[in-house]
Amino acid sequence: MRSIALTNVNLEELKGKTVIVTGVTGGIGGETARTYHNHGSNVVLADLEQMRSFAEAVMASFSEPSRAMFVPVDILDWAQMTSLFRSTKERFGSVNVVVANAGVMESRPVLESNEADENSHLKEPVEAYKLCALLSSTWQKIEPKFRDGSQGSVVLVTSTSGYFGGTGVAAYVSSKHGATGLLRASQGAANKVQIRVNGIAPNFTATRLTENFAKAWYEAGFEHNTLHHGAHVIAQMSVDPSRQGVCCLIAGRILREMEHSRTYLLSEWLGDDLVQFMNNVGGLLAGMGGLPLPKLPALQQEPRRSSRASMNQGSGLRSSGKASM
Repeated sequence: MRSIALTNVNLEELKGKTVIVTGVTGGIGGETARTYHNHGSNVVLADLEQMRSFAEAVMASFSEPSRAMFVPVDILDWAQMTSLFRSTKERFGSVNVVVANAGVMESRPVLESNEADENSHLKEPVEAYKLCALLSSTWQKIEPKFRDGSQGSVVLVTSTSGYFGGTGVAAYVSSKHGATGLLRASQGAANKVQIRVNGIAPNFTATRLTENFAKAWYEAGFEHNTLHHGAHVIAQMSVDPSRQGVCCLIAGRILREMEHSRTYLLSEWLGDDLVQFMNNVGGLLAGMGGLPLPKLPALQQEPRRSSRASMNQGSGLRSSGKASM
């Protein structure tokens, strides 16, 4: 068991930094943007155009709204994501931190899903996080942006559902496991360009996507996460130079590191012989510069269409915030 203590992290380093937060309408995203702003950061709120009024209300609550702007973006659209980073640099000069917070949860059981549900729920969160991580790691390679010499920081907002699957919401669990996989798979590329990529995995947090479960949780007397606490942990993880490739599970006052703990337990889980075999395979791949990519013919893509699901704000689709459970 590895507890995380973040109380000594100096958030003063956030002053003057520029932060992009995706998915600002679900509670955690808006509070995260507010936390960065309160510590002196320039903040870019990125979400769908139909979420503009919500984002503008969040910015209006800031003490200095001039240090914030809203950029409408579909996080699945590469051109729009590139435009997001370009607009941010034109306004504030750089991009220092990306918080990939956009997430979804299905509104129907997985066996009742249709094509639109499949495209929106299972593909989108992984692609959204991938775009944020890769763009942040390749956009700027000039002078060091943080005191430890790193060029920038990415925080992926996954969930306890990114490690466990007992909630039964299969699409949400699958997408969050994808985010956890991205956290692990991105470390090699991130290290090469001096980007810190970490994650947080909140347990139950009261947002509009979990409101149907909140009453039962409270009546059971379980401790729950607050938006402020979750946002504060995100901010701390983004500036802590000792954190690279870690994920902090947040369950109220309890903070546990998940990734290094998993590595520590591998021998007990897999056995020494299998761990040694996997390490040997890992060494082979490292010597090859990673797994060679297959040379496949380009697939013909159909034009993207606006689906009923993509516009359904009530089910929390696209980048309209996240639920943590």
